[in-house]
Amino acid sequence: MKVLRTPDTQFENLSGYAFAPHYLDVKAADGTPLRMHYLDEGPKDGETILCLHGQPSWSYLYRKMIPLLTAAGYRVLAPDLIGFGKSDKPGSIEDYSYSGHVGWLEQWMLALDLTDMTLVCQDWGGLLGLRLAGMHPDRFSRLVVANTGLPDSRQVAPQLSEMFAMLYPQVPVPSAGDVGDAFRAGAPGAFLFWVKYAAESPDFSIRDVFGLLSDISDTSILDGYEAPFPDETYLAGARRFPSLVPLLPNAAEERAKNDAAWAVLEKFEKPVLTAFADDDPVTKGGEAAFQTRIPGARDRNHVTISGGGHFLQEHRPEAFSQAIIAFMRETA
Repeated sequence: MKVLRTPDTQFENLSGYAFAPHYLDVKAADGTPLRMHYLDEGPKDGETILCLHGQPSWSYLYRKMIPLLTAAGYRVLAPDLIGFGKSDKPGSIEDYSYSGHVGWLEQWMLALDLTDMTLVCQDWGGLLGLRLAGMHPDRFSRLVVANTGLPDSRQVAPQLSEMFAMLYPQVPVPSAGDVGDAFRAGAPGAFLFWVKYAAESPDFSIRDVFGLLSDISDTSILDGYEAPFPDETYLAGARRFPSLVPLLPNAAEERAKNDAAWAVLEKFEKPVLTAFADDDPVTKGGEAAFQTRIPGARDRNHVTISGGGHFLQEHRPEAFSQAIIAFMRETA
């Protein structure tokens, strides 16, 4: 396996990101060691908050929230998923799989022997973190679910999966603008545009992704999100993620693993909070499944983050942080 490591010079003087790096090795399926980077901030004896990012971001996404959460007395851990941030980046798209990502994160969690965690997850952080919670429910004390999902066989029935398979070849390779238009129009196959753009567009770029899913205009912030990817060769993980969402028939095994995770979550009585944005074109309305299917989420005052967009950590860090802090204090 060819493995790339972003030069440290790429991360010098990033806006708002002056955290000490921590590293731990995990192993790929073929035994290749992969260096995983993570942040570990706040009091070591404080309750642990595990913050998981999605695609195509990294722990930089939580830079505004970490000081707020640590000031409230919590320990915050924010890993960079393999392929992102300061973590190593396997160079081939085929090196990445849904279960592979779960396995890398599980290795990291077990090596640090993390327990009594409050999971905070968004985007792919939810697809990975919630599956991990299904595998190790005793290690999690609470769940905070934001702008994410956990697609299973109930949500993606075989007929729907077959329909996606028929539609996908008919989708032209879109531009980032086309993807944004499809999401905003609420087109049924909008996510397929996203998959095809990331997988096949010769013009795929981190900057354009943030352009279609956020209104960030500060170039220094966009530089921060782009820093882990000096050139196209580093982008395999970012390009691969949308294709790993288990929509198509060849992903039936991953949906079955999500079914198993849901079976555990549907018995999870510890506290669960949803904090979805009211204007995320990708996941709007996705909170309903968590609120109705997980016992710990029922009869709770869930939070809607106004104007949070897809990257609510970036656009509404104070509101999101305060919702987490209030939830943890109420359920202490």
